[in-house]
Amino acid sequence: MSLLEVDSVDVHYGDFQALWSVSLAVGAGHALAIIGANGAGKSTLLRTIAGALYPSSGSVLFEQRDISRLPAHARVKLGIAMVPEGRRLFPSLTVEENLKLGGFVRRAGPWSLARTYELLPLLGPLRHRSAHQLSGGEQQAVAIGRALMSNPRLLLLDELSLGLAPIVVQHLYEVIPDVTLEGGPAELDHTAVRAAYFGIRPG
Repeated sequence: MSLLEVDSVDVHYGDFQALWSVSLAVGAGHALAIIGANGAGKSTLLRTIAGALYPSSGSVLFEQRDISRLPAHARVKLGIAMVPEGRRLFPSLTVEENLKLGGFVRRAGPWSLARTYELLPLLGPLRHRSAHQLSGGEQQAVAIGRALMSNPRLLLLDELSLGLAPIVVQHLYEVIPDVTLEGGPAELDHTAVRAAYFGIRPG
């Protein structure tokens, strides 16, 4: 049984159509990477799953329940959390205050401040520092911790590594375990990735 199912979803911004008949499924305990060029609709898809956007047709099912018209805050209660592109922290609040806000609407589960600091140890010494004083990598770690504080069953990560130094990216991927790609990594060779990003198909 799939944890998440997206079935033939179209999404519009006014008269502009951003997604056409997108379908995917993710099982519990699995990870799915969505590869594509800028403007391909990756963020739109994640925002639709999270409830920031509603599909104009098709459906989003979570644990076999149709949540296509459910508001974002209600999806958090069901167990869906998103780390948005650009982090979207509250700049005047401290690291710990931002983390606590992530747990304002929360499910029962293992994620607490203590466990979040254990997973992301760089945040412990920064807990009383304002978010606007953090580096990009530190802000991204706070954004991940904030999402985990809601004890999600489904964690959506949008542009996890965008604009970050390679060593920071390496650390972030080390704390996101067991990343797999749809169809298996062996099937996603260099040609397939080039085709996804640039539309270059084998001759």
